[in-house]
Amino acid sequence: MIRDNSKSASKTTPKKAPAKSAKAEKRVIAVTRPSFRRERALIKRGIWPVAGCDEAGRGPLAGPVVAAAVVLDPNRVPKGLDDSKRLTAERREELFEEICATAAFSVAVASPARIDRDNILRASLWALARAVHALPEMPKHVFVDGRDKLATPCDCDAVIGGDGIVASIAAASIIAKVTRDRLMCALALDCPGYGFEQHKGYGVPEHLEALDRLGPSTHHRSFFAPVVAARLKHFPVPAEPDLFTADAETEAEASAAA
Repeated sequence: MIRDNSKSASKTTPKKAPAKSAKAEKRVIAVTRPSFRRERALIKRGIWPVAGCDEAGRGPLAGPVVAAAVVLDPNRVPKGLDDSKRLTAERREELFEEICATAAFSVAVASPARIDRDNILRASLWALARAVHALPEMPKHVFVDGRDKLATPCDCDAVIGGDGIVASIAAASIIAKVTRDRLMCALALDCPGYGFEQHKGYGVPEHLEALDRLGPSTHHRSFFAPVVAARLKHFPVPAEPDLFTADAETEAEASAAA
C-alpha cells in the first residue's frame, strides 16, 4: 500500500503565523479634556458655589509657590480648559484673560521664606487654603488637585490628576501658572543673571550653572540641595576648633607667657 505522505505532512506540520505587516499597528491614546461634570452634579444637589484649586511652583529651586482658587460661571465655562502644562504659553495667556473676565478667583503666595520654614508641601497646602478663604464668597465645596485635602470650613475632595479631569481645577492651574510666570519675570529684573524669565526657577542646566557661578539669591529656597551646594561654595562655613585644637592653642599661649 502506498501511503500519501503529503496529507500526513500537512496534518503534522504547524501552520506558519501570518507575517506582520510592515507598518506596525498604531495605538492611539485619547486624551480627554477636563469637564464641568462634577461641578454640575453638585449644583443639581443645591451645592453652590463650587471651587477648584491648584498651585504652581512646587518643584523650582527659586521663587514662590502660587496657589489659585476659581469658581467658574456654569453658563460661561471657557472652551479649551486643560491642565496648564498641556497648553502653550500663548494659549494659557488667552484662557487666563477669559477666566478672569468670567469667573470668581483668588490667588495666594507662599514665599521662599515660608517654604524654608514649613517645607514645600505644608507651604503649598497653606497657600491653597488661603486662596479658598480669599474668594469673594466661601464655597460650599472645593476640588483640589493632588492627594491632600485642605483645611477649609467646606467639604473638600482631593482629586489626583485633577487639573486634567475637573474644569474648575484646570482653570485654577492656569491662573496659578500664569501668575507665577509673571512673578518670575519680575524677579528676573531684581536678580539679573539667573535667567528666571526663561526657566522660571526650575533646575535646568542653565539655572544650575548660574547658581554655581553666582551663588544663591534671596529668592532661592535655602534647603533645596543645589542651593545648599552653591551656598557652601560661595559662603563656606568656617570649621569650629575641636577640643584638641583648643588645648594646643592654650598650651602655646601658656608657654609663650612663661
